[in-house]
Amino acid sequence: MGKSIKLIKNRSDIGAGTRGSDLGIDAIEIAAINQNSDYFNQFEFEDVKTHNESIYDKNRSSSAKRIEHVVEQCTRVCNAVQKNLAGNYFPIVLSGDHSSALGTLSGIKAAFPEQNIGVFWIDAHADLHSPYTSPSGNIHGMPLSAALADDNLSSQNNEVPPETQQHWEDMKNIGCKGPKVLAENLVYFGVRDTEEEEDKQIEKLQIKNYKVDEVRYRGLRKCVAEALTKLSHCEVLYVSFDVDSMDCDMISYGTGTPVSKGFDQYEVIAIIKQIVQTKKVVCIEFVEINPLLDTKGNKMAETAFEVLEAITSELVISAE
Repeated sequence: MGKSIKLIKNRSDIGAGTRGSDLGIDAIEIAAINQNSDYFNQFEFEDVKTHNESIYDKNRSSSAKRIEHVVEQCTRVCNAVQKNLAGNYFPIVLSGDHSSALGTLSGIKAAFPEQNIGVFWIDAHADLHSPYTSPSGNIHGMPLSAALADDNLSSQNNEVPPETQQHWEDMKNIGCKGPKVLAENLVYFGVRDTEEEEDKQIEKLQIKNYKVDEVRYRGLRKCVAEALTKLSHCEVLYVSFDVDSMDCDMISYGTGTPVSKGFDQYEVIAIIKQIVQTKKVVCIEFVEINPLLDTKGNKMAETAFEVLEAITSELVISAE
């Protein structure tokens, strides 16, 4: 890798349906303090300006809530990621809700416009909705649809007003025009809570989903190796880790949309470590820690920090 790690802190939760993921970064930092870890003193960091005050504004669109502000926030994340990649940093993006991943992917594509970007999406959810299909209008369920520049109009359920359509087009073109990733360069790990519209997209686009049971039955290393072979033509890789990929009953309900029967933290660490060992990874993102929903104190943030420390250590080793 040969790059210095930079922590990009994006305390934004305007793409989520519940409040509190904007506090996730602080919760992770508290977890580090309580463990007497100096992790957050070891690396340079950058705070991304947020638009969280827009929560108080009336939604202009029920099909894509606060989309005009999410576009602005994703643009800020895009610029931060692109700038740090150009500056020979390795960005670890710590974000509130998962809509930020569109900004991160846009920044990676802007930094590597001629490269194939491979995406490992470790999540309970497919995040393949668009304003035309979303049952909730929450944009944290739409980042991959925007990154793929695919509206899934064949499954359209919503009438989308022209203003929202324009914001959605702006969202798909953050950083550079067109798709940020191709469907064949996207792999899911742990997706298990989807809607029919997303299921149709997954089938149509032939996106591979390594379900939790498959990973455990076939073997974790074998599944990750297979996924890496599938993406072997990709020059750069991005890992997006949503903490709801972990089992909420086993770990914590401290995330916006918890789902049971997920991975444990050791499986997540093993998956990401194996990907990092390719030395193709240019950015990793952690999202959706919500301490306001945690019924076990600060357990989700503590577990996320455990993953963060382990993966950072692997990044340092891989850089040597």
